[in-house]
Formats: sequence, C-alpha cells, structure tokens
Amino acid sequence: MTLYARFAADLNAALDALEGEGVLVRGLDRRGITVEPPRDVSHGDLSTNAAMVLAKGAGTNPRALAALLVPKLEMITDVAEVSVAGPGFINLRLTDECWRGELATIQAAAGEYGKSTVGAGTRVNVEYVSANPTGPMHMGHCRGAVVGDALASLLEYAGYNVTREYYVNDAGGQVDTLARSVHLRYREALGEDIGEIPEGFYPGDYLVPVGQALAAEFGDRFAKALEADWLIIFREKAVAAMLVMIREDLALLGIHHDVFASEALVQREKKPEAAEAFLRARDLVYDGELEAPKGEVDPDWEPVTLPLFRSTQFGDDQDRPIKKSDGSWTYFGADMAYHFQKAEKADMLIDIWGADHAGTVKRIRAAVVALTEGKKPFDVKLVQMVRLLRGGEPIKMSKRSGNFVTLAEVVREVGKDVVRFTMLTRKADAQMDFDFAKVVEASKDNPVFYVQYAHARICSLKRKVEEAGISGDADVDLLDAEDLALIKFAAQFPRIVEAAAANHEPHRIAFFLYDLAAGFHAHWNMGNDRPDRRILVVNNAPLTMSRLLLASAIGQVIANGLSIMGVAAAEEM
Repeated sequence: MTLYARFAADLNAALDALEGEGVLVRGLDRRGITVEPPRDVSHGDLSTNAAMVLAKGAGTNPRALAALLVPKLEMITDVAEVSVAGPGFINLRLTDECWRGELATIQAAAGEYGKSTVGAGTRVNVEYVSANPTGPMHMGHCRGAVVGDALASLLEYAGYNVTREYYVNDAGGQVDTLARSVHLRYREALGEDIGEIPEGFYPGDYLVPVGQALAAEFGDRFAKALEADWLIIFREKAVAAMLVMIREDLALLGIHHDVFASEALVQREKKPEAAEAFLRARDLVYDGELEAPKGEVDPDWEPVTLPLFRSTQFGDDQDRPIKKSDGSWTYFGADMAYHFQKAEKADMLIDIWGADHAGTVKRIRAAVVALTEGKKPFDVKLVQMVRLLRGGEPIKMSKRSGNFVTLAEVVREVGKDVVRFTMLTRKADAQMDFDFAKVVEASKDNPVFYVQYAHARICSLKRKVEEAGISGDADVDLLDAEDLALIKFAAQFPRIVEAAAANHEPHRIAFFLYDLAAGFHAHWNMGNDRPDRRILVVNNAPLTMSRLLLASAIGQVIANGLSIMGVAAAEEM
C-alpha cells in the first residue's frame, strides 16, 4: 500500500467514526475524495478535499465538516499537524519519522518499490504498432511503438495481466502490391533488367534480398508465369519476410510482442461472420441503404443495400457498412471482427493508433461496446507524428527505404534509450520534434541526459565513498528538512505509477523522473557553495552514510521508473 493509500484508508476510518457517532450521514458517496500532495508545499505534505465532497450531502458547509474531521485526523499515527485552508481543504503535515520510515521502505523494497496490485490481475490487451507488413519500421511507427510498449510495462507494474499484440494487416490490397513488388525483384535476381520501379509499387531496396531468396528457392519457375499462379505464394513469402524484418527492427527498441494476429486468419476463421451474427441477434446489424455522398454526387451513383451496423446508437455520426457491394468485408467490418476476437480473451482493450486514424475511433468504440455489451472497457490512444530534424533542419529521406527514415537507422545512430525516453517526453497526442543534435546533448534541456546523469552521479558517489574508505551504519536521524524534501518527492512515485496506469499515460513517468532528477541535482549542487550540504563529508562518516542512503534511494526510484520506460539506468556517463 502506498503512503497516500495508507492515509486515504485512515481518512476513511475517520469518516466511519463520524458516521458511527451520528455526526455524519451514512452512505455518502466518497468516490470523489482525494488524498494528494498540496499544490503549495508550504501547506503541508498531504491534502484532502473530503469536506468539500461530502458537505452538501451532510447538510453542512465544507469548513464546518472539516472542523469535525480535524480532531480525528490528528489522532492518526505519523500526523504532526492538521489545518483547514480555503473553502475547506484539509492539510496534513507528517512527522519527520514518517518520511524517514519511507526511506527505509524504499531501501527494503528496492526494485519492487512503486509496484502496485491495483490492476488486480485484470487481463488487458494492448495492441500497438500494427503497421502494414510491407517494409521495415520507419520513424512514423516509432512513437506509437514506444508509447504502447511503455504503457504495457506500466500496466504490468501496476498489477495488470498484459498481452502485447501486433495486428498484421495481411488481407488487404497492400499485400498484393507487396507481392507484385517482390515478384519484380525476383525477376531482377534472375538477371532481368526491370528498369524503373513502376508507380504504385514498393521501391525500397529492402525487397532485393527477398527477391533473391525467392529466386534461390524457385529458380525461374514463376518468371513468366501468370500472376494467378504466383500471387498467393509470393504474398505469403513476402509477408513472412517483412515480419522477420519488423521483429528485428522492434527488437532494436527492446520491443517484443506476445501475439502477432493475422487479419487473413481472422477472416479464414469466420470471425467477421460470427460478429455479424452476434449483432444481428441483437438487432444491431440491419440491411439498409447508405446515404448519398455529401457534396456533388456522381451521376453514376446508385443506392445499394448493404448490412449496416447501428453505430449511431453508440454515439457515432452514421451507421456503418460492414460489407461492400461485392460481398467482401469493409475495413471496418474486418476490424470490428478482430476486436471481437481480442475481447474473447481480455477484460480490457487498449489500442495505440496514429493520429491519422482519429476518424475511425467513434465507430470502433461503438462496435466494441456493442460486441461486449458494454462489459469490457476500450480505450484508444492517438499518437501524433514525429518531425525529424538535424540541427533544426528537416532530415533527408532514406534511399534504402524508398521514401522514409527507418527506425533502425535512428536507433543505431543515437541508441535505444535516447529514442525511447525522448518519445515519452510529450503527451502522446502532442506534436513532437526529434532533433538528432538535441537528443544527444549533455545538458539540462535534454531530459534523457538529465535523468540518466542523476543515476550515474549516484553510482559515482557510491564508488567515491568506497574509495574514501568511509563505511558504517547510516543514522537517518541526521537527515534534516532539506534531505527529507527529496524523500517526500520520491515517495510520490507509487502514486504516480497508479495514476499513470489508470489514465493510460506512460509519459507521466518521464515527467516525474525529470522532476526527481532536477531535485537531486539541486540537492547535489548545494554542496558546491556549502560544504555542510555535501553528500560525501570526509570527516563525518555517519552523516555521509546517511546521505548516501538517501541518494541511493533516489537512484533506486529513478532506476525503477526507467525500467517501466524500457530505458537503462546509466552507471557511468
């Protein structure tokens, strides 16, 4: 239980006592009550809005209810002072012994500090990346990949049972185009001059080795054959080769999915038919005509009767067709069936999509609500594109890839940790610039460096203390208010983890780590002008060991946070 959860439980006990005494009405809704740090640290260590939340139902005003709560809260162990502020906020100041105890908690928990059971084993399917299997990962995929992977780790840290899933779009026209592009490279490998890559084909050189492998396997068997003879074979071979490449690219970022779900397999197993039958049985799919397109109507347009999903019943703008006029499934129909499949094995679904998919959120959300009868939460996180720069100038495209910068190129230049941390330094739906010069800069303005440098500094401090021959037990009573301020901030980590997990926002971990690192650097720098504030005090072993314990705790929290982000905690820089 986090320190904040512990005091929330104490607050609930105080409210129960008031109910038992008949002072407070029983059964009031407490869900809006919070226990969190006050915005102004001068007000105390914890603040609660309990009196303001409950006052109306209790038939009194917030300050009057707060006054009734104060004596109960003053009786809580580790509470040094209770005060009422503003319209009825209750502020608590905790004892120094409480914060020293939290330091011991961090030390004892080590790598487990901040982990939570709030997820209670809830099965969560996090689907992310899911790029078309037509080429290597490029930087357009990178941010969603990192956000999804960090979110999965965050949820696991908070006690959820997570499945990382990649949806392979291997049933659409794009994979037929891939097969034709590979056939061209196959003929090239056999010695044919293929000339310029035709418009609409995939031009990247990454398909050359795929064509060569097929030439080695089949010889010239399909060189002059009809497309119908080789299309399916080449499509399957090409998709398999692309997935090998995609897995290798993602591995460079430390990303490994549990499941690669095939769209083609979803359709072969009749999942779209099953979804349609489920919805028809509930009168949520009907045969109807689409409205005429808005604006100037094509003179050849004719109304067509199609199976339509009643998505307007769930907040969408219009009912959506699940099949085309030729009887094949629409993209929405296939995607709906895929979510139906995912929901069979999960209690909650989370999709990480590019911002260009914003227009489809309503209809898929409507489908999930209908297919799960509202029993399984579904969340979509939209991720904005990343603009690549070098010294402020836009990056040139990659020749090998045809028209984009590959993820592998970026990771090999600046490193996995830099890429992953940087992708989490903004909210997922905020625009982002990735400047190759800035992300490797050794300055406070570079969050990656600043956080890793804090951890490296702490590791260096441990080595220096050992080299100085200083040892012994730490006396935490020697830690003063300036030292305890660091503990107070570090102690927010478990609360940040739970809040970030609940809101599906892994960037909150990056923000917290930057602020914690800033606090540690400021604490360190005080020793530059004030020898009494230095951590390593050569002639005072007890104080040195106490401050080393504090620094080690900060380092542990930083390491734990970085592990959620999939970033290494640097020991030297």
